[in-house]
Amino acid sequence: MGLETLDLIILVAYGVALVGIAWFVSREKAGHAKNTEDYFLAGRALPWWAIGASLIAANISAEQIIGMSGSGYVVGLAIASYEWMAAATLLIVGKFFLPIFLKRGIFTMPQFLEQRYDARVKFVMSIFWLGLYTFVNLTAILWLGATAINTLTGLNVTLALGALAAFAVLYSLYGGLKAVALTDIFQVVLLVLGGLLIAWISLDTVANGAGPVAGFQVLLDNAPDKFDMILDRQHAEYVNLPGLGVLIGGMWMMNLSYWGFNQYIIQRALGAKSLNEAQKGIVFAAFLKLLMPLIIVIPGIAAFVLSQNPDSAVQVTRPDAAYPSVLALAPVGIRGLIFAALVAAIVSSLGSMMNSISTIFTLDVYKPLHKGIESERHLVGIGRIASLTAIVIAVCVAQPLLGGFPQAFQYIQEFTGFFTPGICAIFLLGLFWKSANGDGALAAALGSFLLSVGGKLVFPEIPFMDRVLYVFFACVFLMVILGIVRRRDQHGAVDLKDVDFSTSTGYLAGSAMIVGALIALYWAFW
Repeated sequence: MGLETLDLIILVAYGVALVGIAWFVSREKAGHAKNTEDYFLAGRALPWWAIGASLIAANISAEQIIGMSGSGYVVGLAIASYEWMAAATLLIVGKFFLPIFLKRGIFTMPQFLEQRYDARVKFVMSIFWLGLYTFVNLTAILWLGATAINTLTGLNVTLALGALAAFAVLYSLYGGLKAVALTDIFQVVLLVLGGLLIAWISLDTVANGAGPVAGFQVLLDNAPDKFDMILDRQHAEYVNLPGLGVLIGGMWMMNLSYWGFNQYIIQRALGAKSLNEAQKGIVFAAFLKLLMPLIIVIPGIAAFVLSQNPDSAVQVTRPDAAYPSVLALAPVGIRGLIFAALVAAIVSSLGSMMNSISTIFTLDVYKPLHKGIESERHLVGIGRIASLTAIVIAVCVAQPLLGGFPQAFQYIQEFTGFFTPGICAIFLLGLFWKSANGDGALAAALGSFLLSVGGKLVFPEIPFMDRVLYVFFACVFLMVILGIVRRRDQHGAVDLKDVDFSTSTGYLAGSAMIVGALIALYWAFW
């Protein structure tokens, strides 16, 4: 299936509009040169709507739309736990983590680790995050986006990789976080609108034109096992989503690490006007998270049901082709709009990831090694070079690294899970236990990887999410032992008495609504 002329016009109009808006919002006043706070944290002036929209735009990319839809095709609604549990996690981040981070006035997560522990921990974790963001996250977003474009348009995958990378560079390289965050409301509107349209079209097709409500009932009737949120041990995908372990186990570690301690995500909140503004943005993002399974997972289940009919226009050859296959059902014009929404999700995440890479490299690696350099202009230039270098590397390694994985989303989760336990232990104890020290943090960082790899090799039958929880407890144990044995004066320890954890009535009301919705959803689809 290819795009028609009208589709291409819509796509080009979107691209021109996005680049134009990004350059317009990131321009500087006459006589003011863009400094590091402007480039990396949008001048610490982001409003709540930009924070919330940017959190979702950064998170929902090709790995979610293509990868999670593919997992929906294979597993069903159970994969939506990544989205719905994230909504609850965001509330915890807004209530307990952001007050500490914003009070310390940090630019990056490694900077917090240096304040809390020492320069060794900051350097080790900076290198780790640079590698993870470049070779896993940035690469996965590019690869899944390029394969979707290839499926939909027939464009060569290599050319698609290059086109996405070039688009992301045009849109984000000049303006930094301000260009990314202030255009993300435009991106999210397009993403949600396009996602709802493809969900409507796929459900209507399943029901032979009887409408989306009838289509949803057809899915329930024809694929009831796809609507089990909690999988039993006999399920083929239990190894990826281990039953109740999803609700009370390792997924908490995965989500706390991603939403609370991940530069790629938390950078938006660090650029907020105030703590209250950041918290309002967090609640906004949590509400949007409740919608995501409808936009992402349901089309994957619809693709499964449609592909069971050999005469159907939807024939899925591999799971990650599920979403592009149902997208082909859209009529001309609508197809271009939805395709533009898909591209919006991809380039927004690429721009966000590039900005985070440049922030960590410039402020946590380059600047400490070049202490004589004080020029803000020079550091912003280094940040742009770092962004460009990262995207070029990702384009080169995308196909060799990810070309052979049928479910890229699950691959990303398991690989990230090798490091997640240590990250959670380092931050949680660093935030809330004064005796945690740098030796313990380094032991947790190394132990997380070694214990995770060892656990996978020795006990391959243990679901990776359960392994994440077990390794987290082991990392906490290591840090506690070293904290007791190697007692030191912790000058960087967080004094919780100086942190205001109070929240507005609106935050509490929004949190109650979100928690109530989550209880209802799990009750309905248990």
